[in-house]
Amino acid sequence: MPTTYPTTKDRSAVRTLLRLWPYVRPVRARLFTAAFVAIVASCTALVIPLVLKWMVDGPVADRDPAGVWLGALYLLLLGVAEALLFGLRRWLVARPLSHVEAEMRADLYRRLQRLPMAFHDRWASGQLLSRGTTDLMLLRMFLAFPLTFLLVNGVTILVGVVIMLVQEWTLGLIVLGPAVPVVVTCVLFETRYTRVARLAQDQVGDLTTVVEESVLGIRIIKGFGRHRSQARAFRRLSETLRGTELRKARLLATLSGIIVTLPEVAVGAALVLGAVQVADGELSAGTLVAFLSTALALRWPVDSIGFLLAMSQEAATATERYFEVMDERPESSTAATDRSTAATDRSTAATDRATAATDRSTAATDRATAATDRSTAAVGRSAPLNGGGDGNGGGTGDGNGGGTGGGTGDGLRFEGVVFRYPDAAPGSPPLLDHVDLHVRPGESMALVGATGSGKTTLTALVPRLHELTSGRITLDGQDITALPREELRSNVAVAFEEPTLFSASVGENVLMGADDRAGADELDRALAVAQAEFVHALPQGTRTQVGEQGLSLSGGQRQRIALARAVVGRPRFLVLDDPLSALDVHTEAAVEAALRQVLADTTALIVAHRPSTVLLADRVALLSGGRITAVGTHQELLRTNAEYAHLMSGNQEADRR
Repeated sequence: MPTTYPTTKDRSAVRTLLRLWPYVRPVRARLFTAAFVAIVASCTALVIPLVLKWMVDGPVADRDPAGVWLGALYLLLLGVAEALLFGLRRWLVARPLSHVEAEMRADLYRRLQRLPMAFHDRWASGQLLSRGTTDLMLLRMFLAFPLTFLLVNGVTILVGVVIMLVQEWTLGLIVLGPAVPVVVTCVLFETRYTRVARLAQDQVGDLTTVVEESVLGIRIIKGFGRHRSQARAFRRLSETLRGTELRKARLLATLSGIIVTLPEVAVGAALVLGAVQVADGELSAGTLVAFLSTALALRWPVDSIGFLLAMSQEAATATERYFEVMDERPESSTAATDRSTAATDRSTAATDRATAATDRSTAATDRATAATDRSTAAVGRSAPLNGGGDGNGGGTGDGNGGGTGGGTGDGLRFEGVVFRYPDAAPGSPPLLDHVDLHVRPGESMALVGATGSGKTTLTALVPRLHELTSGRITLDGQDITALPREELRSNVAVAFEEPTLFSASVGENVLMGADDRAGADELDRALAVAQAEFVHALPQGTRTQVGEQGLSLSGGQRQRIALARAVVGRPRFLVLDDPLSALDVHTEAAVEAALRQVLADTTALIVAHRPSTVLLADRVALLSGGRITAVGTHQELLRTNAEYAHLMSGNQEADRR
């Protein structure tokens, strides 16, 4: 279904187009120079009728061949000068306007990268693509042609009318007669054409979305034999767009018909009256020729008003659509703490970092004793943890036996986390409701729950792909909203259930998860952990291009490459959303064995649906009804929690491992 996007009612095209000024300002000198050159070129054309008047009343009337040839030379020079000046104008605007378009496109892309996931969930990709391609092309065309020639033609018409009035004011008034109805028609046209132009550009976005989805989903379309139904859906949208474009054409044709017809009638009337005056001796033949030549020279500036206004309205609509995206609030200004408290947060962060040095030295000692703790934990799993029944005591014990906590170096902690999607119905219950959970430093926590319970959403809150509604999440005691996003995401690596690969090499896809200094050693280690050594057998090894969305690889291969991307940077915190769902049993076992080594050196939260994945973790948290209702080991929860036992019941053979 086509998506309806917000539009601005009763907006001024001029005010909208003025928003382009920050992009135009750096190249304004060349654009103003180009406009001045175009005005000179147009005014040069208006000198030609004056030369004709001199020739008719002078050399022609006096039968002076030398004077006629001299006049012809003047006309030739004026024509060449006009052509050269218009060529200079085009040269002046070509480079700066390509720069303006490139800058706007780059800014749009940067803004799209910074906008929150809620924005991308709400907007169709085709609408965004059309804003970055078709709309920017319209803006470049507007800046190159209509913007200049609305000014140039206006000046040309004004100068031409003055020349005609000076030559013969009565004929000039006749030619000026259609001015009022033409202006009224243009005002009415602007209002109607704006609405239709906006509708057409939105429909182009919808059509782009359908094409993109059809290309990316071609396997599904072919697999289910739905190519005919997809073609029909595309044809319906295409016909709708065609109808809108025809409405635009009808409006433009009506305007052009009025703009062309009325001035032509006026010029015809002036010609008849002028001929009568020449016959009566009241007007020289040269003056009539000059008057009519001037009127004909103004023909194109007047006739072009229609399509120049149409292009200007389309450009205003494109500008409006462009800034609909640019005006969206980026992630940096949607944090739970707003900018008014950022200074305090940073000063606190400075203290935290000073304390962190001590904490890290303590953490080094903690890690040195981690092996002993894990061996003790293995024994401890056979006995229930204190407070482990409901897992909601996050402030003190957190149901985790973790003590009071809250300082730096205490792992990953969720405290009273509430989340509701921004577009949720008012008054609807939150998806996550006061979630309390503590993943201790160096611990792996499996997150289990029924489909739709909010597991993926909870993990997406850690790298701030979504913003909390209330509550807080801390990493080693630091509130994630007080951390710069780049720092946060350099410490937290993610791997999603649906792996996304880019049109790049295998190596480039994997190394996206590391800093720029990572090299072949880190790449090979990550591929080994993810059991993705199959890439070495590809035609060009790790330099093999995987194609758009990685569709040249199987689902399991894509998932292993995505897992390698998550672990390549040796992150302090690892968030895995069912990372082994597409693997076969033997590959899964090999990946699990290698992944255990990685999990020993990081703090991990793992969304799990199968016992084989659950057993990777030290403990398990059950998410139900938007809350953490139980925390414990896999075996403990099987014995003590009926909901958990039911979720795991389909894989009892895995429980015996």
